[in-house]
Amino acid sequence: MTKQDILENRVKSVYLALGSNLGDKKANIEKAKFELIKQNIIISKTSSFYSSLSWPNPKNPRFLNIVLLIKTNLKALNLLEVCKKIEANLGRKKSPKNAPRICDIDIIDYDKMTINNQIVLPHPRMHFVLLPLFEINKDWDHPILKYNIKKLLLSLPNRDITSIKQI
Repeated sequence: MTKQDILENRVKSVYLALGSNLGDKKANIEKAKFELIKQNIIISKTSSFYSSLSWPNPKNPRFLNIVLLIKTNLKALNLLEVCKKIEANLGRKKSPKNAPRICDIDIIDYDKMTINNQIVLPHPRMHFVLLPLFEINKDWDHPILKYNIKKLLLSLPNRDITSIKQI
């Protein structure tokens, strides 16, 4: 086994955002967590539930979101495939971008890596889960911007922050 193989197979720390704005939102998120565990993904930390306006259309049903810190051996694209399969199994249908959905799983940060090809990491629209991310890691730094999460939170408009409610 080469050094590269050892590095590729090491456990990665990943932040996932799980959300729902259709049906029994909390149950949808709990089912998604259960499905992740069935895929041998270890959930190390879980944030509280947060309710937020739908983006970009606040007239759509409010979202319920959490952030998970997970440990996995999966490569980023394999983890994305697992997440998409879980979304589909829970009833997510093909729909226009940002349409209401039963389950949404986004990779927010994959082991501090920056990727910009088949997947964009860190997630370019993570503003909607900064509060739950802050809850589980107050020292998190954005891998590209090099800002800590406190600075990112302070950069959000007040109306965005006040529209997010911890449940």
